Amino acid sequence: MTDRIWEQELGTGPLVAVAIHDGHAMRDEVARLLALADGDRRREEDPHTGAWTAVAPTRVVVRRSRFEVDLNRPRERAVYRTPDDAWGLQVWGRPLPEPLVSRSLDEYDAFYAAMHALLADVARRHGRFVVFDLHSYTHRRAGPDGAAAPEQENPQVNIGTGTMDRERWAPLVDRFIADLSAYPFPGGQLDVRENVKFRGGHFSRWVHQTFTDSGCVLAIEFKKFFMDEWTGEPHPAVIDGIGRALRSTVPGVLEELAAR
Repeated sequence: MTDRIWEQELGTGPLVAVAIHDGHAMRDEVARLLALADGDRRREEDPHTGAWTAVAPTRVVVRRSRFEVDLNRPRERAVYRTPDDAWGLQVWGRPLPEPLVSRSLDEYDAFYAAMHALLADVARRHGRFVVFDLHSYTHRRAGPDGAAAPEQENPQVNIGTGTMDRERWAPLVDRFIADLSAYPFPGGQLDVRENVKFRGGHFSRWVHQTFTDSGCVLAIEFKKFFMDEWTGEPHPAVIDGIGRALRSTVPGVLEELAAR
């Protein structure tokens, strides 16, 4: 029996929000093999993205760490084995036993089977649907006192559309970016750009390939300006502001979806 490593809440309507990398928990058998410090692991996870899924009636939040199984990578790369798989980090104290890897991949398979059932049901009820695929990314890899990555190459919000038929969904994508950019964010409007830092991962690609005519995934990556990457301290007002900014885009997204 495979544990369900995610939580989901089913609602009405064609909007779904997913936070694949929110989780930090691990199976005991996996955690015992870690060589990576807890803070270093958390820095590569996506804390607080789960809270932003409240923007949608149907929500999915993964509670296990990407260091156990990364659901946003192809199956053959979903378990990190070497530093090259994990930003140069030495994750494990010794090589992973194959039975452990197999159990992690069972979790991967269970997740994708459940997402297929969930999204097929949404498509059956509504014809077409939109997924907010919510992520965050680090930008202070030089250390707590080091310089942040250049803003020119690191927007506050990166919208990944590289896995979709961009022409098919152009009005919806353009409306989302325009509405998010126009939101009166505290401290100034958000810097929202498309495919600068990321183009979308395996989950969005899988949805677009599986639900070719019905599914549109916006892979939304927030730079971690909403927290201190090195201490993990959150900035609650900024986190709340991001949630409100996302909510402001929902009417336009639904309007564009209905217009199709």
